[in-house]
Amino acid sequence: MILSVGTRTDIVNHYGDWLMERFREGYVYQRNPLFPNRVTGYVLAPDKIDAIYFCSKNYAPFLGNAEKLAREYRTMFHYTITGYWRDLEPNIPPVGESICTLLQLAALVGREKVVWRYDPVLITGEYTAERHFEIFEAIASALSGKIGRCIFGFVETHAKIREAIHGLIPLTLQLQDEIAMKFAQIAQKYGIRLQMCRSLPKYEKYGIDAKGCVRLDLLGEANGCAFRDVKHKGNRRRCLCIESRDVGAYETCPNLCKYCYANTDAEAVRKNMQQHDVHSPLLIGTLKPTDILTQGIQESFLKNNGGQLSLF
Repeated sequence: MILSVGTRTDIVNHYGDWLMERFREGYVYQRNPLFPNRVTGYVLAPDKIDAIYFCSKNYAPFLGNAEKLAREYRTMFHYTITGYWRDLEPNIPPVGESICTLLQLAALVGREKVVWRYDPVLITGEYTAERHFEIFEAIASALSGKIGRCIFGFVETHAKIREAIHGLIPLTLQLQDEIAMKFAQIAQKYGIRLQMCRSLPKYEKYGIDAKGCVRLDLLGEANGCAFRDVKHKGNRRRCLCIESRDVGAYETCPNLCKYCYANTDAEAVRKNMQQHDVHSPLLIGTLKPTDILTQGIQESFLKNNGGQLSLF
């Protein structure tokens, strides 16, 4: 089983103590967002978790924990750094600070386990394609030789995004192609492998990998192990990644990024955070008498049938 930490809320940045408590106790519960009375439990022992995929916009509060977990588990750390101002990312550190933290993380866990994300790309009168090219190149230059991979993706302009971000300019196929081509040129200049997240259309003609950003071959490459050749079912629409189990919850991320699909409003986040208990197996609230608790299936994708590898 692949464990996902950070796709529904930035656990690393805001709930790190809770996460480490879960690892110490050896299990976690996840409430089904569609059927709230259904709760699934997962064992967090190293021989039950094939790999942990982290995603965050600020690893600074979690650096020591990241190093510890990277020694005990197979891991992959995605670090989102975009360069948007506080009008879109009100609670994210400045770009320079984030770059320093990413470099610290890479030094602690190994550069092969750290991936820079420039995601999502959106266009307004303020955030033009030219501005994206400048920021992308500045970050790529700073990370050249320090990390090997970058993932980018275009914003999905659903109703919530259009309401939250005034002046959002539609990303035509021509504009997407222009951005993809320029990003590929910049990435190649600085020796960084470029991937796309949920790419439609695909841009292999520019040397951009569009086969899924969290794949078993990439996890194996980063952690010195081999996984079975299995179909990657994805985690949401148009996703080509390996299926994973997320321990987070929607409406709980105080990053409050305007383009985020996982929050609807700040008040909902505030109310949910009031129910957070660092000692609870659930990120938000506790198990209720009416809840139906089941043990999750934890199938191993490893070639050695899930046994722990000697390097751990």
